[in-house]
Amino acid sequence: MPSAEFESLVQALRENPVIRGSDLLEMRANMAAAVSQLPLPEGARCEPVDAGGVASEWVVTPEAREDRVLIHFHGGAYAMGSLASHRGLATNLSRASRSRVLLVDYRLAPEHPHPAAVEDAVAAWRFVLASGVAPERVALSGDSAGGGLVAAALVELRDGGGALPAAGICISPWLDLTCSGQSYVERAAEDVMVTRELLEMATAAYCKGSDPKAPTASPLFADLSGLPPLLVQVGTAEVLLDDARSFAVHAEAAGVDVSLEVAEGMVHVWHTFADVVPEGREAIERIAAFLEPHWS
Repeated sequence: MPSAEFESLVQALRENPVIRGSDLLEMRANMAAAVSQLPLPEGARCEPVDAGGVASEWVVTPEAREDRVLIHFHGGAYAMGSLASHRGLATNLSRASRSRVLLVDYRLAPEHPHPAAVEDAVAAWRFVLASGVAPERVALSGDSAGGGLVAAALVELRDGGGALPAAGICISPWLDLTCSGQSYVERAAEDVMVTRELLEMATAAYCKGSDPKAPTASPLFADLSGLPPLLVQVGTAEVLLDDARSFAVHAEAAGVDVSLEVAEGMVHVWHTFADVVPEGREAIERIAAFLEPHWS
């Protein structure tokens, strides 16, 4: 059963949606205004850095080991989200996984359509390796569109023939920009965070007339063979539920070591509310437990 704290959160989200606006740019501005007043997370050191030409930030807690890096890509339908919106999640990931987190402020659509975000993700990976961290000590993580970006970056890196990260973490990932899963309809009433209409606007902005089924736009349709171990987490109260389930089936069929965790009743990226709901903290701890054997 969901906790009382979680039930209160869902009610608050129904009454006050996180994403508001008539178009993507207005939604982005409203989100930026909402998070601009957030204080820096307690117990974390946040340091701006140019990660191979990509504005980023190191988020480091006292628990973090110097030789472990988690590169995190924030959510926001490829059109919104920022360092400010995801410092809290990055802090909790750093603390639980005992790693330094590189939070990447990749370029956003519609100003920078696909493959700009993928290019920035790859640049961040190369930056970390150039800093002297071994690839087996680096993992990629992302939430929502950032979760899709994890898969897209891994496909791009594999095709490039170089070293791959130790693992990938996809949190409530958006992996199908055609929005073809049944959950886009069946879970619409339960999802208090994301709508199909929002995602269709984002697809139009991100793809700008190009094929939304391109492997690094919609990794659900990519050849996934040769990817490192993956953890996919999703809630049953998400329109993106089928993205995660179908991707896990596809990855397993391609020979990938993939773990799918479907959390009953959980909303989109419930991890971001870890400071107020125990379910968020538990999910982040499971991420840390998954990572431990892969990069130790």
